[in-house]
Amino acid sequence: MPSPPILDNKDHEAPSVFEPAALLREARRQKGLPAGDVPPVCILDPDGDIVRRLKRTGQATRVEAWPCYHTELFGFPLGGRPAGIIGCAVGAPFAVLIAEELFACGCQMLISLTSAGQILPAGRPPYFVVIDRALRDEGTSYHYAAPGAFAEADPRLVAAAVDAVRPTGLRVHVGPSWTTDAPFRETAAAVAAAREKGVLAVEMEAAALYSFARKRQKPVLCLAHVTNTMGLAEVDFEKGEADGTSDALRLLEALAKGL
Repeated sequence: MPSPPILDNKDHEAPSVFEPAALLREARRQKGLPAGDVPPVCILDPDGDIVRRLKRTGQATRVEAWPCYHTELFGFPLGGRPAGIIGCAVGAPFAVLIAEELFACGCQMLISLTSAGQILPAGRPPYFVVIDRALRDEGTSYHYAAPGAFAEADPRLVAAAVDAVRPTGLRVHVGPSWTTDAPFRETAAAVAAAREKGVLAVEMEAAALYSFARKRQKPVLCLAHVTNTMGLAEVDFEKGEADGTSDALRLLEALAKGL
């Protein structure tokens, strides 16, 4: 059997014909936008709950110079410094597309905080996981790195994150996740295999973001907010106070100060 197309014609050292700077240049031209940097710390909020809270409370201001065709970027204060946040960028391809554009626009640190399903229990949900490596069961990472089981986080970032969040008193664990493109194909056999690998949570972005980070040499930290047992309980997907945004913002503030 020939190798699958996703593994064909991959030279991970070759430059891309299509670069984010070209897309952003044309987006600015078409929209009549000036060039401008995004805030130094940016957040990906795939569920969108944090963005909705910040907008509802009047803390979020739309960044008009953000040229992306697909998303809105909002600025808000985080830990005494300016930050940016984008909501609803769900899945590996979308998350990495946005990451490429953010770093091309001056981002200096990217944090992704996504809700996740529990694989190996680390307690009763909800709680957080600092993802130190992610199982590559998605497609995007294979365009950035040679085939391998896991995409690794920068261990220095993981260690700094653990130190930063310890004073918050939040329930935060460190460990691996399973990144999948197909959440509704999490079969019993696949879940069991992930458990055997010591995986704590299943989500949709981390493996691709970490592969991008290694390739582009950019600081990216991925966190999972473990909120559910994949619907196996009658009452599931409960994030906590204010849809989990109170704890999430405490966590992000600590990270913004500590990283």
